[in-house]
Formats: sequence, structure tokens, C-alpha cells
Amino acid sequence: MNISTELKSHFLRLYLMAFADDNFNVLELKMLYNFAEERGLSKDQLNEILLNPSQESLVPESLDEKIEYLYDLALMIWADGIVTEDETNTLKKYCMKFEFLEENIDGICEFLLENAKEKTSLKELITKMQE
Repeated sequence: MNISTELKSHFLRLYLMAFADDNFNVLELKMLYNFAEERGLSKDQLNEILLNPSQESLVPESLDEKIEYLYDLALMIWADGIVTEDETNTLKKYCMKFEFLEENIDGICEFLLENAKEKTSLKELITKMQE
């Protein structure tokens, strides 16, 4: 399977998010491998991405993909049951990188983190956003 640069970038962001609070937790690592499995990547493929990071970082094109990737980050934040200021700031940084308007970023982050805490499915999350 050929892995897109966009997907590689996403897994590197998730990996960096796991380190945002200076406490890389086994639950965060497990979640990282679960995200890979959901997208059809083997453990070896994920290890290859993490051990040989690409220098180019691609931002997803579609709004749904941006939300999906940011939501993965929010789920990663909640993996250890604790949300730190560093993790929240990292999520905000990625919202800006994904070209959301600055005045909307706090609201987007709150929405994503609240739903991640409740473990809302991605499908439900997107439905809620469209309401």
C-alpha cells in the first residue's frame, strides 16, 4: 500500500501530540497504533513513518478531513485522561495550520475536546457540526 504524504504527516502530528505534555503514555501509543490499523496501516508501516519522518508536512484539503485529523488529535489528548495546557495549545496550533479563522479556534478546540472526552464517533461529530 502506498501511503500518502498527507497521511504520513497526520501520524507524525499524532506522535508529536503524544509528547506535547512531556509524558508519553502507553495508552497514547496504543491509540496511535489503533488509528493506523483503522486506516489500513500495519505496525511496521507506522514504525517506518515515525522512524523516517518526511520533511514536508501536508495539510488536508477538505473540511471533513481537517476535522477528522483534528479530532484524532483531540482523542489522543484524552488518551491518558488528562488535558494539559501544552496539549491544548498544540491542538490550537494545528487548527491555525489547517487554516481555520483565529476567532473560531478556541470554540473548535473546545468542541473537539468535549466530544473526545465523551468518545463521540467521528460520524456523530460531523453530524453535530452540521446542525
